[in-house]
Amino acid sequence: MNGDRGLRPHAPDIGLAAGVGALLAVGGVIIPAPVATAPGPLGYAAIVVGAAGLAFCRRAPLAALAVTTVGMLTYLLQWGATTSAAFPVLITVCFAARAGHRVPAIVASVIHLAGSLAVALSATPPPGVAPPLPRDIADRTGLLLGWFVAANVMGVVARHRQAYLQQVEQRAIEAERTREETALRRAGEERLRIARELHDSLTHSISIIKVQSGVAVHLARKRGEEVPDALVTIQEASGEAMRELRATLEVLRVPGDETAGGGVDRLADLAERTQATGVPTDLEVSGTPQPLPADVDRAVYRIVQESLTNIARHAGPATARIRLRYSPDELVVQVDDDGRARPGDAPTPGFGLTGMRERVAALGGTLTAEARAEGGFTVLAEIPLNGSRPDGAGLTKAPLSSPRPADADHPGAGAADADHPSARPADAGPPGAGLAGAGLAGARRIGAERNGTRPGAPVGEGPA
Repeated sequence: MNGDRGLRPHAPDIGLAAGVGALLAVGGVIIPAPVATAPGPLGYAAIVVGAAGLAFCRRAPLAALAVTTVGMLTYLLQWGATTSAAFPVLITVCFAARAGHRVPAIVASVIHLAGSLAVALSATPPPGVAPPLPRDIADRTGLLLGWFVAANVMGVVARHRQAYLQQVEQRAIEAERTREETALRRAGEERLRIARELHDSLTHSISIIKVQSGVAVHLARKRGEEVPDALVTIQEASGEAMRELRATLEVLRVPGDETAGGGVDRLADLAERTQATGVPTDLEVSGTPQPLPADVDRAVYRIVQESLTNIARHAGPATARIRLRYSPDELVVQVDDDGRARPGDAPTPGFGLTGMRERVAALGGTLTAEARAEGGFTVLAEIPLNGSRPDGAGLTKAPLSSPRPADADHPGAGAADADHPSARPADAGPPGAGLAGAGLAGARRIGAERNGTRPGAPVGEGPA
């Protein structure tokens, strides 16, 4: 078996050698030799040697070229100047030139042509046979010269074509590698651009909210007044938003660190913050908790966070319930509320539901977002933990159309929110203007008290 496998790649060369050898032997027997004496055993040995060189013309072209040249010169001496003697030499010349040995190929061609011409001029014809005319010898030599030139050119062209194909293949590999590097570089540049835009557009505004709410809390406590729960919630939420924004910017600037920002271990804190906003929230975990992949861990947190945000905005007076169910192959995340949604209400599509759908689809899971039969709304995400991606995975069961703003993700979104433009008087200013004014006034008041003047004192009034 192993021997057959070793000979199989060389079978074409062995078959070529056998065919050319048989052609020379049969031709020598059938066609009379143009010499006075009949060829002896040396003549047949020359056929065997010359044909044997073809068996390794691909593996060792120089050795094959030398063997066939010597064998066919001996054949010429024994059988006379025959055209068929050039066949083995022509083949090995072509393979030698193809392998890059152009000078040895040319030398072998010249040697064979010279030997064939010398034998033709010095040969003694058999009795009763006229000697060949010089014109016939010249024609035959010219024909052989053309064949050897063609063999050399064919070998060089084959070598150039092989080099061209290798170069094309190498260019294709290099182009693919360059294309991947370009895509990664452009993706990195886009991440940095997004990070800069987020930093410039959001960080400043959130920082102002955090500072102003902190000033308002400080002033209320300094005066001995009760701090409103909403103000404390704003202060804590703005601080949390700053932390998550910084984590997101770090992820954008340093690809590969996708665990920052929140995970399953921080769901309890998220539930407490939601409850502080006035939405009673319950967290229930069943099954055996297990370490989750970073992308699953982060997706679960974002799904719960977005669901609770929608409940706080649109469900009205409602209670939220978060349920996590662990199993060996799947993690089920369910967020229910008993708000204003009624059976049959379709969720108004928005960026929130779209984002949850895309997160679950990227993990190979399914997402259900619909009104409950007993009233309220439910978001159910089923995420596989074994890396499988079933057919149709990632598609939400609730029909979704083109995204709308994030405050339209809940069936109850039709009711006007307090900070919606339609729910504010015309002179109320933009959302958050009251908080910004209170914080700014508080900051001015603190500065005035530090300078020893009363807040609101006329210009030029000295210390109180």
